[in-house]
Amino acid sequence: MTDIRPISVVVADDHPIFRSGLRQLVEDSPLLEFAGEAADGEQAVELCRERQPDVVLMDIHMPGTNGISATRRILADLPSTGILVLTMLEDDTSIFAALRAGARGYVVKGSGPDDIIRAITAVAAGQALLDVTAATRIASFLQPDARNPDHPFPSLSTRERDILDLMAAGRSNAAIAEALALSEKTVRNNVSNIFTKLQVTSRSDAIVKARRAGLGEPATLSRNRPEGHPGHRQADSSQSSKHA
Repeated sequence: MTDIRPISVVVADDHPIFRSGLRQLVEDSPLLEFAGEAADGEQAVELCRERQPDVVLMDIHMPGTNGISATRRILADLPSTGILVLTMLEDDTSIFAALRAGARGYVVKGSGPDDIIRAITAVAAGQALLDVTAATRIASFLQPDARNPDHPFPSLSTRERDILDLMAAGRSNAAIAEALALSEKTVRNNVSNIFTKLQVTSRSDAIVKARRAGLGEPATLSRNRPEGHPGHRQADSSQSSKHA
């Protein structure tokens, strides 16, 4: 009977306690073989080049080179490596970005040991690991807003359109957050979504596209928002001040 080679696993996470727990889980499983650990994305890239693991457990949010950038770089060198990202369930933006970077699936931090081992073995076998709930959320993330199909960027949600409009008008994230009564983190997340949907990599590229489509003008700043919207009121007051 031929022995089955264990699945070699690299663990990349910037939290020492969590990283240690994952290492112990891998070392305790007869199906797995611990290939090394990294505390940030740059270390993960170098370690994978050296060890060429079957699977990488990759935390998304790490200092320096984050897990998404590290995923792209690892797969550029080792396209057969299975990347399994570690994330929080509600972090849709990060999950979507990781999948676009080439990750085969995700594991929610706090999952049980058996669930993590099953995920590792599935990814090592070439399977994509995405549960129904996550698939539904990501489909919703990509779904165009049917309420305004004539908008120049129909794939954007209403909130994303509002934010892009204000970006095109030269507003900073802090100013946008104040105008729309949102947190700066929410604005940053939506800006990231906008980049993905417009297929741009920088704020300046997004602004150029938006201005070419006629966004950022006073008329669009008020027209694209319903009455009572904070941004609508701000646009009106801005117009009033110009005539004062």
